[in-house]
Amino acid sequence: MTGATAGLGRVFVDRLARRGYDLVLVARDEARLKTVADELTTAYGVRCDVLVADLVDREQLKTVEDRVCAGDRPVDLLVNNAGFGLKRKFLQNSVDQEQAHLDILVTAPMRLTHAALRQMTERHTGGIINVSSVAGTQPRGSYSAAKAYVNRFGEWAAHEYARDGVHIMTLLPGFTRTEFHQRMDVGRDAVPRPLWLDVDRVVDEALADFDAGRRISIPSKRYKVIATVSKHLPVRVLQRFQSLGRR
Repeated sequence: MTGATAGLGRVFVDRLARRGYDLVLVARDEARLKTVADELTTAYGVRCDVLVADLVDREQLKTVEDRVCAGDRPVDLLVNNAGFGLKRKFLQNSVDQEQAHLDILVTAPMRLTHAALRQMTERHTGGIINVSSVAGTQPRGSYSAAKAYVNRFGEWAAHEYARDGVHIMTLLPGFTRTEFHQRMDVGRDAVPRPLWLDVDRVVDEALADFDAGRRISIPSKRYKVIATVSKHLPVRVLQRFQSLGRR
């Protein structure tokens, strides 16, 4: 589980531990990782291994890949959840910032999915949840472009590897009340109140969809409508909403 110490990731690990899963928690902050691991072990009696890794660093990412594809300690469910957002527009960021953004949102989930599939297809069992975004259905800068990759990659992989017994689901949440926007220094007033989702609801709906065998999960009716409408509106119309989530 990447991005395990906060936001969607923190709720995911709580729900999975409640189901009796032993966990491998991945994040950059060692102190927070150990705190979360201790809390889950105490509450649910599960084993929690921690991997401290910055997924922008290719060597540290490789350590996580090696753990995910280990045949002697197979991972049954991979949740690619690590997040990264840039508040400013494309040319206002340095190219290194944009590269790190791409590494977290695209390169890391692609490589970890590849690693997981190696052992899952051999065992003919396993599951992967890739956390994407409804933003991937809209033209809203490099974040949306990265999430569009995750959406299409997940859609293809779900069909490709179902025959091998692997269930892959892509989660497309909308604006969710987590630390994500706080770290970007984005105020809640940057998004209309009806568009905010509760983090527990997002995770619970996602796991319900995964249990039901769905390949795409879009929590809440409002975002299902937004995702559907976004496929049909002209780009010039959708671009009027680019400022959402930036103030």
